[in-house]
Amino acid sequence: MKLGTAIAEIMRREGIEILCGYPVNHLIEHAAKAEIRPVMVRQERVGIHMADAISRVTSGRSIGAFCMQHGPGAENAMGGVAQCFGESVPVLVLPMGYQRRLAHVEPNFNSSEAMKPFAKSSEPIILAAEVANIFRRAFTKLKNGRGGPVIVEIPSDMWNEEVPEPLNYTPVLRTRYGADPVHVKEAASLLVNAKRAVIYAGQGVHYAQAWPQLKRLAERLAIPVTTSLGGKSSFPETHPLSLGSGGLAVPRAVPKFLAEADVIFGIGCSFTETNFGIAMPKGKTIIHSTLDPNHLNKDVEAKIGLVGDAGLVLDALLEEIGKTVPADRDASAVAAEIAASHKEWLAKWMPKLTSNDAPLSPYRVLWDLQHTVDVKNTIITHDAGSPRDQLSPFWKAVEPLTYLGWGKTTQLGYGLGLAMGAKLAKPDKLCINVWGDAAIGFTGMDFETAVRERIPIMSILLNNFSMAIELKVMPISTEKYRSTDISGDYAAMARAFGGYGERVERPEDIIPAIKRGIQKTQEGIPVLLEFITSKETEVSRPGT
Repeated sequence: MKLGTAIAEIMRREGIEILCGYPVNHLIEHAAKAEIRPVMVRQERVGIHMADAISRVTSGRSIGAFCMQHGPGAENAMGGVAQCFGESVPVLVLPMGYQRRLAHVEPNFNSSEAMKPFAKSSEPIILAAEVANIFRRAFTKLKNGRGGPVIVEIPSDMWNEEVPEPLNYTPVLRTRYGADPVHVKEAASLLVNAKRAVIYAGQGVHYAQAWPQLKRLAERLAIPVTTSLGGKSSFPETHPLSLGSGGLAVPRAVPKFLAEADVIFGIGCSFTETNFGIAMPKGKTIIHSTLDPNHLNKDVEAKIGLVGDAGLVLDALLEEIGKTVPADRDASAVAAEIAASHKEWLAKWMPKLTSNDAPLSPYRVLWDLQHTVDVKNTIITHDAGSPRDQLSPFWKAVEPLTYLGWGKTTQLGYGLGLAMGAKLAKPDKLCINVWGDAAIGFTGMDFETAVRERIPIMSILLNNFSMAIELKVMPISTEKYRSTDISGDYAAMARAFGGYGERVERPEDIIPAIKRGIQKTQEGIPVLLEFITSKETEVSRPGT
């Protein structure tokens, strides 16, 4: 059995049905022969983003995979690999490599070495007879513990080498581990006796599929819940105990309740300090439940560490808490307090959310979008910058994995690949990416991929002909050289690629355009709706 045939067969046995890629990588042909669908992109980073989304929306039960050419193809892919690392997403990355005799000769690019600092593991194939062992290690890393990209580099001189038959490979185990029972008891006691506890849920809840347990814990002890951007949709945001989710922009209730908390329980999170996440107030008693012990005391000081799968930790906590609190506590008072905070906050923002101005308020566009689509059957993701900050505080996710949030690293153009990957994995969902005219400049050519590969996403473009966030930090260059100006007719671009493109400039046209866009996606046509918006720079920061 040739090496490529063996790799494709291993992938097939591991349940991989889609291989995103860019040629030349001979694995593409071997995968196609094995009935694994190749999806070709226009640039490598977007292909990794697509694979990333496949892993995300399936809680890692289906592993996204991407392959690319050696040398420049692998170099171009590094940003996507780094994004997966920053977001702890399990993705199998399969670069071709230089011939083994040249692999360590400068200036040849060696993927397994160059990508190692931001990969969970990185290994080249140097002996065909070892391919089963190499992939056994790779998939074990992908299916267990904290997620991250796993690199298996395939030297270009190995495709004709033979792998011993029969192929000795069975799908690897998936296992979980839980927290120390002593620490579970201590954490349960702290939560039961806390006066103003808050739960902070991260994306580990998604990978553990621990959504029911999170909801039961919140209701049992009447504890408000907020989430990281990655954890958004792990708790229904229409629930009376939901504070909403936060990144750089947050609903007012989030910083208010965190500031007043005596105990903060982080579940399935890293507490990574970032400008695009919720800042934890100092001096709080923190219980930190994480899959990775390396995250304990990394950015915040934890009083109790619960290392393990979020589902197992929550199960253990619920059992322990049930010994002293056998029924749900009355949540009416805290729910009323949350509702009052939300009401006051929304009242401040409602003029922007319902603005009749033209150019359009981006907040009006996103408000109308939320109230037009079937939210529970929609998967939406923001992009970097203004779209993230204008969407995430106000969009109320009601079902798990219907919002793909991110933000530890904020590469422009990430959202398009996420939407396409989500649609490949969940074809029955309406999959939307929200981006700005800066982001489309990075990855917009891959809208053609959506058309060519028959991936009917809906792309919402907020076009203000400007790098609006940078206006405040680039006043001189803007005034003298117009350095923050950008331009384009992106609806026309979408039509030129064979998709449906429409430009919207009046507020009364927003909802009809969205409805037409939804209809086109149902007909199998990718959609780009371009909304001409104001240069809005105000976001819902703490204290506003």
